Amino acid sequence: MKHHESIIGELNNYIVRNVTASVGLSIYILVDTLFISMAAGAMGLTVLNLALPIYSLFSCTGLLLGVGGAAYFSLNKIDHPERVKTLYSELVIFAVLLGTAVIILINLFTRPLATILGANDQTMGMAIKYLRLMSIDAPVTMANYITVNFVRNDNHPGLTMRAALIESFVVIIFDWFFIFGLHLQIEGAALAAVVSPATSLIVLSFHKRFPYRQLEWHWVWPRLKTLKTAAKLGVSACLNELSTGVSIYVFNMVLLKLSGNYAVAAYGVISNIAIVTVAIANGVALGVQPLASREYGTFRNVRLALRHGIKITAAIAVLAFVALVAFRHPIITLFNHDHSLQLTRHAMAGMPIYFTSTLFSAINLLMIIFLTAINCATLSFSLSLLRGYVVLLPAIILMGWLFGINGVWAAVPVTELLITLVGFFLVHQQDHRLKLMEDAQRKANLTKSA
Repeated sequence: MKHHESIIGELNNYIVRNVTASVGLSIYILVDTLFISMAAGAMGLTVLNLALPIYSLFSCTGLLLGVGGAAYFSLNKIDHPERVKTLYSELVIFAVLLGTAVIILINLFTRPLATILGANDQTMGMAIKYLRLMSIDAPVTMANYITVNFVRNDNHPGLTMRAALIESFVVIIFDWFFIFGLHLQIEGAALAAVVSPATSLIVLSFHKRFPYRQLEWHWVWPRLKTLKTAAKLGVSACLNELSTGVSIYVFNMVLLKLSGNYAVAAYGVISNIAIVTVAIANGVALGVQPLASREYGTFRNVRLALRHGIKITAAIAVLAFVALVAFRHPIITLFNHDHSLQLTRHAMAGMPIYFTSTLFSAINLLMIIFLTAINCATLSFSLSLLRGYVVLLPAIILMGWLFGINGVWAAVPVTELLITLVGFFLVHQQDHRLKLMEDAQRKANLTKSA
């Protein structure tokens, strides 16, 4: 059994690398939002937010296959390597084929899609241009999410961190060049979004030089069995990401009805900042996941990983909340290039209420990923379903109807708090089960020694 300090040190290493990678990507998201606000104003922010659910679909598909496939890879790469020999290749090839089909469909039905997303006379023209270009991102984003998760679980988290940082640096340059250098405005932002995962994939390709890698590339046709295996373990991570897109869509629809485009623009600022806080929390959770999966069987280490992860994610979440509330006015001003009083008013009122959820959402993400890591996919799925759909969506609609815009903002912290309570109950049950298994393991070892 590994010593306590050794496990903590390894865990910190995984967490730091994953959080750093997540922050790097988040910086690009913020800069992209800033550039769009400068080039296209409040309506540009509105279009960006209307399109976010589509990006969420790309990401959640990549996570479905990537997180689930990588978890299965970690559970079998030592004892049953033959089970995962072609796993990575099958998932990437399927993602590329699926992404290509998505490109065709979006370009065939762009206007109806924009209408469904909430585009109106003010935003329709801009939305159509943006959606057509962003569709190219589908296969690249899916393949990137799969590759990042597999490389991380193939004992090379340092490369995934470098890929995210290089990706962020390169794409910011392209973002500026497309938007301002070529004067493409919001279309330039859509093109830069394609460069982002492509850059990451180029960096991650250097994993083939990693001397301890087990990943191999094989030109194979994807098998349904492989896809189902990955999806079973990845469905919770997928639902987490998809719930972001679905909730943004419902938020957009309710806000459009209550206060129009400027309320959606304000939410665009808030939701893009929220992407950063969620990315950091995901970084901590994904840092815990490889070690929890690998150490499953050494139950003391699994429990230690969970407790240490909760301490770190809670501390980061509290600091983030304090900073966002204290500096919300300069943050909003930074993204309000048009100096819209309506946008400022909505965002100033919404940020303190919305970001009360930061602590609870960070803990929830950790618990959901942890349950997946210890092969409790059903519990993880149930928690994700409650968090992203069963509780949140009715809360947005009901609280918006009862309390107006402030009720819409409050729907998120209310939901996250309820899920934290349920999650603690489920994780406590598993923690107790692990403790019993640890005691049984210790007794068995003592019996063998005797």
